[in-house]
Amino acid sequence: MQITGKALLDARPEEREDLFIQKIRQCCVLFDFVSDPLSDLKWKEVKRSALNELVEYVTTQRGIVTEAIYPEGITMFAVNLFRTLPPPSNPNGAEFDPEEDEPTLEAAWPHLQIVYEFFLRFLESPDFQPNIAKRYIDQKFVLQLLDLFDSEDPRERDFLKTVLHRIYGKFLGLRAYIRKQINNIFYRYIYETQHHNGVAELLEILGSIINGFALPLKEEHKVFLLKVLLPLHKVKSLSVYHPQLAYCVVQFLEKDPSLTEPTIMGLLKFWPKVHSPKEVSLLLAVLTFQLKLPAGRKKS
Repeated sequence: MQITGKALLDARPEEREDLFIQKIRQCCVLFDFVSDPLSDLKWKEVKRSALNELVEYVTTQRGIVTEAIYPEGITMFAVNLFRTLPPPSNPNGAEFDPEEDEPTLEAAWPHLQIVYEFFLRFLESPDFQPNIAKRYIDQKFVLQLLDLFDSEDPRERDFLKTVLHRIYGKFLGLRAYIRKQINNIFYRYIYETQHHNGVAELLEILGSIINGFALPLKEEHKVFLLKVLLPLHKVKSLSVYHPQLAYCVVQFLEKDPSLTEPTIMGLLKFWPKVHSPKEVSLLLAVLTFQLKLPAGRKKS
């Protein structure tokens, strides 16, 4: 691993862009945290220090996110984060209970956490220009980002939630694609795998997205409520993401109360026969949605 020793703030202003790029490239070197966690300890610390310097630099300095930095910073994020996730630790066992079960944590988190922090500060920089970044943050990038939501590490999913929310806010041309791909994740989850670690986080993002939908609601959005959100109630592990799901549905009903009756009727189709926690969740949902019914339509 090449060492770029000089600190960014110690360099002359005309040297800083090149030095910034050198340090970003230095952080593209990957290390083994799984099969040999004690290997390369010195160089792991060198990379960690370099990442921290990048975070501080992009947070405190202005005018440093130049056009040449976009491909370097986005590539560094992709090299470090876009990877094949390990197989689920309990693929066929009981559903994961976040209050009882211990998640499998990402061994490389000492580096990954700082990469996420750098990328967030990069996206949130006053100098950030989506018109330049869209050359590199494209549909392929979004698809790889969404794949990471199946990580078992809740710390990673929390960062991903914020990153995707920022991208949705800044890249108008990617919004429909992001919604479509989240739909696809949910369809696979409901009808094929019934296993995905990031459903709660994706629903939390959708809660904000739905809140911003213009009125009257588009037909595609109503279809999303009835054909995607409601069937999520039939999956066995509903209790893991029920609060986020209920919030999304209530957002729809507050925007268009006429959807309340078909929502409740659709919900009743998924009433469980033998799963008590799910019965409680669905009962709470029905009571919540009943309160949204327009006056005169409530049944006694």
